[in-house]
Amino acid sequence: MQNKITQLFNIKYPIIQAGMIWNSGWKLASASSNSGILGLIGAGSMYPEVLREHIQKCKKATDKPFGVNVPMLYPNIQDIMDIIVSEGVKIVFTSAGNPKTWTSWLKERGIIVVHVVSSVKFAKKAQDADVDAIVAEGFEAGGHNGSDETTTLTLIPMVREHIQIPVIAAGGIATGKSMLATMVLGADGVQVGSRFVASKESSAHVAFKEYVVKAKEGDTQLTLKELAPVRLLKNNFYKAIEALYKTAPTVDELKVLLGRARAKKGMFEGDLDEGELEIGQVSGLIHDIKPVSQIVNDMMLEFEDAKAHVLNL
Repeated sequence: MQNKITQLFNIKYPIIQAGMIWNSGWKLASASSNSGILGLIGAGSMYPEVLREHIQKCKKATDKPFGVNVPMLYPNIQDIMDIIVSEGVKIVFTSAGNPKTWTSWLKERGIIVVHVVSSVKFAKKAQDADVDAIVAEGFEAGGHNGSDETTTLTLIPMVREHIQIPVIAAGGIATGKSMLATMVLGADGVQVGSRFVASKESSAHVAFKEYVVKAKEGDTQLTLKELAPVRLLKNNFYKAIEALYKTAPTVDELKVLLGRARAKKGMFEGDLDEGELEIGQVSGLIHDIKPVSQIVNDMMLEFEDAKAHVLNL
């Protein structure tokens, strides 16, 4: 199928594999791109030279377009951007920062820029910053999230009212049916994260993948809003957060509890008790670990079946 998103990125299907920290290395990104969607390397969990290595390996593993997701809150952001340019990456998704900071710099170097937002307000700012497209992410999504708790179902049509550039829906999307639903609401494509965590090619620890597959409705929670809102699976670390909140903690006390490398401990190293296990609400619909190619094929088959069903109503 051809639309604004497939044309913008030169891909077969309007699906983007989210650039998730500790999950989205070169294996996942290249497998995604080889399956006809846009693969993203998640730079948020990588030192600059590690990112360079992943980009180089990805270029060897696919001749299809791929990009890099860059959270803009890291101190070595200039080094990351310089590596992206020097390695010839042509697509960058930015998040967690002001889109004006890097958009013009990247576009002057021939790079397509997409910015992730969680509200109409920030969607407008991203459009004003001249990004090429936006990802509008509802609070169902895993990992760091918007604090307004706006669902994807309401966010997409509200953003569509105000935005002329392509809109990519994210948050709670793991099936062809949900892909179709968000596109009916005004999205031009979708970004999928949690479903690709539970893929063969994800760099997540197998224990985390299996924990995601076992997740049920209500097993995730959005928390730590005072620091940066994050949706995660409930485990011993989450119980510790709940217990601390009962004492009306200060921001510093929350920071002490969070500590350092908590997400790496959980998602990459497989510590299911004390790690931060970032995943979306849609984990309750994920029941198996599959190759990326099968995930994409299943999504597109279901998308076409659902579209045919709707047309026959």
